[in-house]
Amino acid sequence: MYLAIIIFFIIGYLAIALEHQIKINKTASALLTGVILWVLLVLGRSTFFSSMADTEALNFISESLLEHIGDISEILFFLLGAMTIVELIDAHEGFSIITDKIKITSRVKLIWVLCFITFFLSAALDNLTTAIVMSALLKKIIKDKNDLWIFAGMIIIAANAGGAWSPIGDVTTIMLWIGGQITASNIIFQILVPSMVNLIVPLLFLSFKLKGNIASIAISEGEHHKKKHLVSKFEKRLIFSVGIGALLFVPIFKSITHLPPFMGILFGLSIMWILTEILHRNKVETYKHSLSIINILQRIDTPSILFFLGILMAVAALQSGGYLLQLATVLDKTFDSIYIINTLIGGLSSVIDNVPMVAGAMGMYSLKVYPVDSAFWELLAYAAGTGGSILIIGSAAGVAIMGIFKIDFIWYMKKITLLAILGYLAGIATYMLLN
Repeated sequence: MYLAIIIFFIIGYLAIALEHQIKINKTASALLTGVILWVLLVLGRSTFFSSMADTEALNFISESLLEHIGDISEILFFLLGAMTIVELIDAHEGFSIITDKIKITSRVKLIWVLCFITFFLSAALDNLTTAIVMSALLKKIIKDKNDLWIFAGMIIIAANAGGAWSPIGDVTTIMLWIGGQITASNIIFQILVPSMVNLIVPLLFLSFKLKGNIASIAISEGEHHKKKHLVSKFEKRLIFSVGIGALLFVPIFKSITHLPPFMGILFGLSIMWILTEILHRNKVETYKHSLSIINILQRIDTPSILFFLGILMAVAALQSGGYLLQLATVLDKTFDSIYIINTLIGGLSSVIDNVPMVAGAMGMYSLKVYPVDSAFWELLAYAAGTGGSILIIGSAAGVAIMGIFKIDFIWYMKKITLLAILGYLAGIATYMLLN
């Protein structure tokens, strides 16, 4: 049964990767994989939980599933709230406040500007929210599909790199910060430069490949007039300001209330919902409906949210079955160097979600072994945060962008993976040189 779970996980992973070749949507493959792995855990409970009685093992599996679903739901509700806020800003043409000021047409200059905006925005928001916001901007700026995918791939790298050096920029960094393994000022000081190198190296390589100007999106006069008629300049600026403010308020909300981030995002969403209801209450019903959150919710990419659910359920099954703890133990026994262990953890986080990998490392090593702000925890924050860029489904930002732009898994491997690996290794080398 141990082998069966591994085999089904690999088959499911391949089905996701080869979505376009086998012509089966990746969400269906992810959901099926997640369910089958939990079924196999139940069927093989006498093997996995041999020290427990049958009823006790069943109760443990049920409780473990509910606990993981609770954690997964936090991510899904956060994603739903953030996507709705971004779509609402977009419906009110709020992003034109930024896109109207971006006059750069050179591919090289534009990708550098957008990636560095993403890098620093990710540290203030988080990599998932930033990826959603920047995706909305990309759709407004770039017309050509190939350009769009290249830019989106680099946005993933930039968002993950930006999240790694901030205590609130990535789920794993938040875990280490709350767990007391790192302090906020130290992680910024130690990881900022390696994270920047992680982004700059791929950008330098791309700068030699990207030539000419982008094909920008031109809005027709009729469409512009229609949008202008629907939304006033005041409404556009108000919704943009409140929307971005709601996203930026999430980490503040968390630090004040100690509630999880999804509560902060739902708070911001509810405020925007009330605001738009008041703002458009006297408008013609047709116009009012097109600008309402009820209409916006119908535009949300539900398959991407269900894909998140499926892939995270599959990883949770591996964690509950003890596979990830065994993997961490093998790494610890095989390698003496913290640099090798963390480099491998980062690489594995592109295949297996980085949250359980970091949770496993936190469970294995006490603060007596590696004290607060030791090199092990600093490098773990960097590796787990940036290693997920190697594959498109290796990070929350990657999965979100994959769903938004329908990027092919194999295309990402061919065009972006090598760049992400070079940046990842360059960042680790930089950290070693600085320490």
